[in-house]
Amino acid sequence: GFAMISDTLTQSRSHALSPPAPKTEPGGFDLARIERAVGEILLAIGDDPTRDGLRDTPRRVAKAYGEIFAGLHEDPAEHLSRVFEHDGDEVVMLGDINFSSVCEHHLLPVLGRAHIAYLPSGGRVVGLSKLARTVQVFARRPQLQERMTSQIADALVEHLQPEGVVVMCEAEHLCMTMRGAKSSEAKMVTVARRGTFRHDTALCSQVMTTIHNVYGS
Repeated sequence: GFAMISDTLTQSRSHALSPPAPKTEPGGFDLARIERAVGEILLAIGDDPTRDGLRDTPRRVAKAYGEIFAGLHEDPAEHLSRVFEHDGDEVVMLGDINFSSVCEHHLLPVLGRAHIAYLPSGGRVVGLSKLARTVQVFARRPQLQERMTSQIADALVEHLQPEGVVVMCEAEHLCMTMRGAKSSEAKMVTVARRGTFRHDTALCSQVMTTIHNVYGS
């Protein structure tokens, strides 16, 4: 049977002869360097970074990058290390986990949603919000959707040690809709299977059908 739960989800003064210390966030972001780089990009495209509309843009972009790429400095173990005991052997499913990532080839947004199903082993389950946060850890970095899907599945296997895991991600890539092919309706779907879901085709098919029927994927 299935225990299906849906949740929409939907972050001192330097010595005169020494270079200034980089302005960094606790996560390790060099905000000052990002600001300088954004200013150079604005100059390179032929705009004026000193005009009113752009004067604060480098600072804003640097601050936004600190949030958009926060996953680079996060460990999924922070979210998956606390497990609970549960008497049962049903599949646990969480779908419609919204995520925003960035394509590592063009640094353009990837907007999508993830669906996770796992078959607990030894009664070990994790809080639902922790599954969503694990998705965000891997989404908030320069990424490939194929890699992200596998990373989520592998993290669940490592920390929960379940009998099996299925992770499905579907997303729109703005590198395809804003440029190049400009395919506004195209969506990419990736699926990672681990454990029993690789070998038990009937059970895997049942999970995939449930994802389709419940979440419209």
